[in-house]
Amino acid sequence: MKTLSILPTNKAKTKQTKNQNEQVVSSEQIEAALRQHWAASAAGNQDVEHEIYDENVICDYPQSGERIHGKRNLQNLRSHHPEKPTGFSIRRLLGSGKLWITEYTITYQSRPFHTISIMEFENAKVMHETQYFAEAFDPPGWRAQWVEQIETGRTA
Repeated sequence: MKTLSILPTNKAKTKQTKNQNEQVVSSEQIEAALRQHWAASAAGNQDVEHEIYDENVICDYPQSGERIHGKRNLQNLRSHHPEKPTGFSIRRLLGSGKLWITEYTITYQSRPFHTISIMEFENAKVMHETQYFAEAFDPPGWRAQWVEQIETGRTA
């Protein structure tokens, strides 16, 4: 069963960015495109998920040292992933202008992965994305006196 949880829209002051064609692209337009992108990703709709990317997008996975060149390669890579996500929840969506960051959890076979996506926009399309993935872990006991536990969606 797929789940999608998206927090309320950031109602920050509208920022507009002129793209190279001198068209005005508002932060609200980019945020709406991002929400559509993440909803499509959660639903497994590959075509809509990849509408947000420029044809020449570069996507980096620093943890594995991989770089994907081009929208077609990115979509093919994702569509051939051997596991399909069973859960997807956005924790935060932050940004304005050309730089947007999404913090989310994606679940594969009951294992949540906390993920950060950093997207850079040009002409209302993602030109560069960097993604970081981390598995949940149990905190060490020695820190307990200084911390409180937060809900992260991890399964212990």
